Amino acid sequence: MQQPSPTYDLRRQRIIWGWVFLSPWIIGFLIFYLIPMIASLAFTFTDFDLTRPNDINWVGLRNWQSLLADPNVGASLRNTFLYGAIALPLTVGIPILLASLLNQPELLGKRWLRTLFYMPFMIPTVASAFIWAGYLNVETGWLNRLLALVGISGPNWLYDPQIIYFGLFMASLWGVGNSMLITLAGMQAIPADLYESAAIDGAGRWSALRHITLPMLSPTLLFLLVINTIGSLQAFTQFHLLIPEKSPTVYVYETYRAFWYDNRYGLASAMSLILFVILLTLTIIQYRGLNQRVHYQ
Repeated sequence: MQQPSPTYDLRRQRIIWGWVFLSPWIIGFLIFYLIPMIASLAFTFTDFDLTRPNDINWVGLRNWQSLLADPNVGASLRNTFLYGAIALPLTVGIPILLASLLNQPELLGKRWLRTLFYMPFMIPTVASAFIWAGYLNVETGWLNRLLALVGISGPNWLYDPQIIYFGLFMASLWGVGNSMLITLAGMQAIPADLYESAAIDGAGRWSALRHITLPMLSPTLLFLLVINTIGSLQAFTQFHLLIPEKSPTVYVYETYRAFWYDNRYGLASAMSLILFVILLTLTIIQYRGLNQRVHYQ
């Protein structure tokens, strides 16, 4: 009988140990992600209630029908896409500008500036929301006081439905330091000889940014586009802590209301699955549509 070769035994041993080291992640994924997702799908067809977990009745498509008939759900979904359409270009474009500035060799104090731009990202979201609540206060807020110094009467940033999103945009942009740091790391990975060759050919900074930096940075930009799209459509904390009750809200906050305030757990499960399908679809579209334009070294 032919014995297995040493190469075969070594390969088999590596595969076994590979699964051993992957097993904590696999077990965690099954327990904390896959099984709850399957349970959430099952709850959409029931009248599940946390106060009576042993009394679950099958209601069929009633939760899905309520989801389609609820005008607040449609309005919150429109508000979510509106917020994402405005926030996404800012959360991708501003980090590019900041990283381009901080990547200049002749910039003085750039190490301190990088730290200062990144520090707000380290502040907990709840704490930063309360900071911005004070900053945007209509009477005592610093922003309106600064506007008053130049003779401008500051608006009601968090209570006026027409400008409420501008206040939320400012609060969300305070944490772009993480995207800025990722973009800066991508810029510093670009070979310097490309810029030297472009300078010899007479290319300026804007030309180098357009023809070298952005194409070579495209994998990083695709990553930022995907994660910021997911983050903007999952916006919750700022809306929960900053805006008043009965103000224009977003989809995740409406899901939170359905779950915790109305105790409609089946409806909230259906809403969460709808958001999951939307995010998955947008992610696939972004990868399929932009992957051909991404330049990998």
